[in-house]
Amino acid sequence: MAENRADRFLRMIRRARRGRLKIYLGYCAGVGKTWQMLEEAHRLRNEGIDVVVGLLETHGRRETEALAEGLEIVPRRRQEYRGITIEEMDPDAILARTPQVVLVDELAHTNVPGSRHAKRYEYVLDLLSSGIHVISTLNLQHLESLYDTVEKIAGIKVHERIPDTVIADADEIVNVDLTTEDLGKRLEEGKIYPKERVGTALANFFRKTNLEQLRELTLREIASQIDLRSRETHDADIPATPDQVMVCLSSRGPNSEMLLRYASRLAGKLNRNWYAIYVQTPSEEPTVIDSQTQRVLSGTLTLARQLGAMVFTYKGEDIADTILRFAREYRVGHIVIGSPRQTSFLDRLLGNTDIVQRLIEKARGITVVVLDTRRCEPPA
Repeated sequence: MAENRADRFLRMIRRARRGRLKIYLGYCAGVGKTWQMLEEAHRLRNEGIDVVVGLLETHGRRETEALAEGLEIVPRRRQEYRGITIEEMDPDAILARTPQVVLVDELAHTNVPGSRHAKRYEYVLDLLSSGIHVISTLNLQHLESLYDTVEKIAGIKVHERIPDTVIADADEIVNVDLTTEDLGKRLEEGKIYPKERVGTALANFFRKTNLEQLRELTLREIASQIDLRSRETHDADIPATPDQVMVCLSSRGPNSEMLLRYASRLAGKLNRNWYAIYVQTPSEEPTVIDSQTQRVLSGTLTLARQLGAMVFTYKGEDIADTILRFAREYRVGHIVIGSPRQTSFLDRLLGNTDIVQRLIEKARGITVVVLDTRRCEPPA
């Protein structure tokens, strides 16, 4: 407990030096996130706060451009890429300007290749570390842990994603909500995309069923974040219960990303720490597995860290035993693991059981969650 209190105090010290992050969160483009961000900037300016626009994406919307008038805009930097001049946010210019507050639109944006950081949110973290407060915008589908869920809902793969830790560490999250009917009217009136793109948008991402599910998902996420912050405030000194979450990874797992995203969401709902465990058997020594497998494993462990997991690698011959020893030592209440490959006839005849079966048999008092990852396995 003393160590936990010391860690919390250290985090408080660091956060006191850090700028504060406010995020306007919405379920879709066009609900009014940027508009509300600009309105707040004008209120702050009228109160004597030094606020500037670090990056604003108007997408040609004249009303949004008009609302930005009167606000100081930090010029963008120009960068050449494959013979094309691309304009990006200039974080160095913002740091040199040292405003109290900076607006940074579209937090999940991917920067042009060759930039110091791959993602815009990484520049925002730099600004926060320097003590500058940031107001930003984000659509829910860009959260890393929701990648699989959004793909099921909308049938699209979201390429621009940010770690869940970014929104979890935000000081304030504002849900910008709009009924799906009103959003549809705004789209048809050309207030979101140009008229020539409206038909395609309505037939694809802006289908009513998609929007309703994304809106519900956003409301649940906001409720989850409120609950998380409430627990952190009121339950800081209550001893942890054996309900931590761990996810078991394999170098040859068919869909480790799905396992990680599920574990991240589960841990968020339970307001618990979570761990990603990889047990390296003798057959998976770096000198044994091929370079492609090593790259895949490295990418999986990196994603685990981005999602907020504490990552552990152990060497051992008995994977199930190693997992259970870790679970009991770290007071784990939920073990998340992918479905096993189909056992051979000979194994079944000899009575050999797979790792999942052994975990279920021996994990007394621990819930074992088995996700069906077989759908992602390549055909034999």
